Amino acid sequence: MPSPSSASSVTARLDRARPYALALFRVAIGLLFLCHGAAKLAGVLGGADGSGGTVPAGTWPYWYAAVIELVGGALVLVGLGTRAAAFVSSGAMAYAYFSAHQPEGLFPMENGGEAAALFCWALFLLVFTGPGALAVDGLFGAGRRAAEREQSTLAA
Repeated sequence: MPSPSSASSVTARLDRARPYALALFRVAIGLLFLCHGAAKLAGVLGGADGSGGTVPAGTWPYWYAAVIELVGGALVLVGLGTRAAAFVSSGAMAYAYFSAHQPEGLFPMENGGEAAALFCWALFLLVFTGPGALAVDGLFGAGRRAAEREQSTLAA
């Protein structure tokens, strides 16, 4: 049985790693979200329909959603304006889920909305947690000060 001091040591190490784990989460979510937008707009990675097709420019809501996925995913990936980009992107996925998927069935497993639901909640989490470590936001004034506050809080 581990001693209480070794348990607190493990907790302290995990707390110090939190900003980096959050950064990995942000990068993974941003990259996956960006890939969805790129597939729909440029036909890469299988395209919008899996056969290399693209969404016609200006079609509501699909083209606009794809632009949000591409731009929002890129911003989240690099950690620039993370909270705002994640908020808009999360809202777009909520809209996608309730307008396109939910009418087909109550649960994501039956309506094909797992990706929309997961992106919605993952991005929503980033609104409240921020970008973590290694974000472009951390290079600038308010973002750098927030990162320094987080580091000093974890060190205490």
